[in-house]
Amino acid sequence: MINMIQYLEQNPALVTLLKEKKASLIGMTALEQKAILDSFDENVCSQDLIWF
Repeated sequence: MINMIQYLEQNPALVTLLKEKKASLIGMTALEQKAILDSFDENVCSQDLIWF
């Protein structure tokens, strides 16, 4: 899942497509996909946070 998040960070247009339900993440459950999209939500995630 980490690799998917890194890929989406490098390709933010894909995040938009996923949020608009015009694309999907094959091999990810609905819960995993929601968690990934939530991590890109500006209200939830801040650039100042440090992830370990």
